[in-house]
Amino acid sequence: MEEIKIFYKIEVENFLNNLIYILYKEDYFSYVENAIEYKDNIIDFIDQNIQSFPHKLTPLPLFHLGSYYIFYKSNSRTTWYIFFEKEENQYLITCISNNHTEIAKFFK
Repeated sequence: MEEIKIFYKIEVENFLNNLIYILYKEDYFSYVENAIEYKDNIIDFIDQNIQSFPHKLTPLPLFHLGSYYIFYKSNSRTTWYIFFEKEENQYLITCISNNHTEIAKFFK
């Protein structure tokens, strides 16, 4: 298998870093280390699955977020949508969102 390269838009990196703060501040996690681990699990899923996980074309109203998406179910309540562009073995993560946002209505 060829080596893949994964890049993140700066807005996605900022989102993931802010996610740690939000999860801790809003008491989703009692310890900041748990919030960091949660964020790391999202990144690990992307790193390990972006190439092999069946990706889908993004619904047309959300196409501005990225041409393709995969999803990661982090727990029974939350599904993460990872939007990206791809060219050969290079992936650009363009947006990450979850089912608790307005975009979720496009995935029902």
